[in-house]
Amino acid sequence: MQRFTNMYFELDATNRTGEKVEILERYFVEAPPRDAAWALLLFSGQKLMRATSTRYLREWVSQETGYPPWLVDESYHVVGDLSETLALLLPDRGHGTQRPLHELVEHFLLPLSRRSDALRRDLIVEAWRELDAHQRFIFHKFLSGSFRVGVSRQLITRALAGVSGLPASVIASRLAGGIEPTEAYYERLLAHDEGEVQDYRPYPFFLAHPFEGSLESLGDLDGWQIEYKWDGIRSQLIHRRTRTLVYSRGEENITDAFPEVREAGAALPDGTVLDGEVLAWEDDRPLPFALLQRRLNRKHEQPRLFAEIPVVFMAYDLLELNGQDIRERPLAERRAELEALVSQMGDSTRLKLSPIVRATRWDDIERLRQESRGMGVEGVMIKGKASAYGVARPRGGWWKYKVDPHEIDAVLIAAQPGSGKRANLFTDYTFGVWRGEELVPVAKAYSGLTDDEIREIDRFVRRHTLAKHGPVRVVQPVLVFQLAFERVQESTRHKAGLALRFPRIARWRRDKTAAEADTVESLRSLLNAEAVGT
Repeated sequence: MQRFTNMYFELDATNRTGEKVEILERYFVEAPPRDAAWALLLFSGQKLMRATSTRYLREWVSQETGYPPWLVDESYHVVGDLSETLALLLPDRGHGTQRPLHELVEHFLLPLSRRSDALRRDLIVEAWRELDAHQRFIFHKFLSGSFRVGVSRQLITRALAGVSGLPASVIASRLAGGIEPTEAYYERLLAHDEGEVQDYRPYPFFLAHPFEGSLESLGDLDGWQIEYKWDGIRSQLIHRRTRTLVYSRGEENITDAFPEVREAGAALPDGTVLDGEVLAWEDDRPLPFALLQRRLNRKHEQPRLFAEIPVVFMAYDLLELNGQDIRERPLAERRAELEALVSQMGDSTRLKLSPIVRATRWDDIERLRQESRGMGVEGVMIKGKASAYGVARPRGGWWKYKVDPHEIDAVLIAAQPGSGKRANLFTDYTFGVWRGEELVPVAKAYSGLTDDEIREIDRFVRRHTLAKHGPVRVVQPVLVFQLAFERVQESTRHKAGLALRFPRIARWRRDKTAAEADTVESLRSLLNAEAVGT
């Protein structure tokens, strides 16, 4: 536990990539394999089962310290991080524990959720009195069910490659598909004598960079493969030996949500991995992404829902053929193998081949991008025919050229503090549009403003607050902002009955008054127009 705590605060104290890699390498060299495996799981963002509610934690800190509950809550609003707030409020009595990380998680945290409230309180209070202030902070992160630290999968891969002496690509492949917090898993991860058989894990996904600028700068169009950019769930369809699995880009097993895709994949030859997209699909056209979302997180088959929202797997790359990793082969060769494979499958209704767009001029590609919404796609993909299937997001091999976003003018109606370094600033904003004489919330957005603009809005919020609801301030509705977003969709969670997909702040409209902001009706018209287009 102490070694892990030290590593966390060392990582938090630097923004230098090289220093972070060195800190991680030192930890993985020194930590017992079982602790290292748990650290990998926690770094991956996978949530532990929440041991208790934050309401109970605040109550128990109040009882342990003698501070009134309102003071605990106000302290949280100032600090912005509950784990840090509670760690700071508790008296610094403990000298720290030397218990290994895996012992704390497996023998204390995981069983804690099964205890009675009274016993859970006693155990947590006992831990508070043992742990030092830094360890309590980490402990609270674990109790809340999730743990985040500022290191990416790429940094972890680099560190493990440095420790093991294996190529980073091998480590990345072995990390894909889920981490097991066991000593055996960690030792297999770093082993030199293990073959590169993927078992049932996906490969690391190859991601594209957004394209900006002139298409002519890419050179000869003949060197590029043009496809549609589908608006679905990026996935890999894996068929190895007796199992067929579907993994999302987040390396989550989503097979149970899409049994039709699993059935289609079961007909693939043994040792096949396809990269592509799961799409809601009907009458040879994609359906809105909002419908596809309803299929996710379904643990059991639901025939009525599945019949209502049919899906397909749109394949656009072949990563493994006859059990052989072919990612290093040029895209043109992988595509030819993919076309041959799909043609052998016959007329499959659930497995489709992403069509290649035929064009002779870059102007044709630009026109196609602008017409994308009417086809139910997000734009076009521009892929180098000579490109290998890389890891993560290297520049130059694949580009995504998306349609320009929709934009509306909306009014700032509420704000709340951010987190971390922005905990003392109001940076999380709620925006509304008009429905008759009423402003109704339609989106939350956090990005797109400069630091100076954020500070100016923070001052406005503090001076023009109309009401408080916990950390949320309802403000005088006078500031207008242009929001950019991908789509508008039906929503039961928003009072407007609509929600914006991927909203972000495009600019502050200082030239407009609140009365000039957009309306629910204008958004509804946009939704209807998209429905007609698709």
